[in-house]
Amino acid sequence: MGSIIPVMDKKSFLRSFLKRHQLKRRECAWLLNYLMNDDGLMERVHFLDRSDETPKALVISAQGIDTIPFSFRKQHHVTTDCEKAFHDIRLNHTEEIYIELHFKDQDLYAQYLAVLEDNPYLPETKERKQRFEHEAEAVLDESIRRFQLDQLHGDINKALDDNDKELFLTLTSKLNDLLKNS
Repeated sequence: MGSIIPVMDKKSFLRSFLKRHQLKRRECAWLLNYLMNDDGLMERVHFLDRSDETPKALVISAQGIDTIPFSFRKQHHVTTDCEKAFHDIRLNHTEEIYIELHFKDQDLYAQYLAVLEDNPYLPETKERKQRFEHEAEAVLDESIRRFQLDQLHGDINKALDDNDKELFLTLTSKLNDLLKNS
C-alpha cells in the first residue's frame, strides 16, 4: 500500500511532534527516531486517528492524555513492550506500520492533520471507498457517452455536408442505439 504522504512531510511532522510533546515512555521517542532515520520504513508508516483492525499498529501517548502510554499490536497479539515492537519492525521492515498518536489539541495541529490518513481496514472506510468507486464509474461512463454522442454528431454533420446518405443513415442508427441504451 504505497503512501500518498511524502516521507519528508512525515519526518518533519515527527521531528516537530517530538520537540513539542513529552511522551509517557521515552522508549517511544527512540522508536519514532528509529523510524525517522530510515526512509524505507517511513514510506510504510501511516498515521491514523484510529488503528483498529490494522495488521500492525503502534499506539503512543504524550503526557497529559488519559490513555495507555504505549501498545504494539500485530494481528491479534498485543504488547506494551517497546523493545518487542522495535525488534518486530527491524525484522519485518517491509510491513506497513500504522501509528495512532494521542496528544493534546491534535485536532488543531495542522502538521499532524496533513499526515493523517484514513484507516483502510475500518468497515466505514471500505464502504466509502466502494461508494466513491461507483460514483467514479458513473462519471466515467457518462463522460464516455457524451464523448461518443459528440463524435457521432460531428460525423453525422460531416456526412450531411458530404451528401453521404448511406453513412448518414448508419451513423443516425448508431446515435439512436446509443440514446436508447443510456
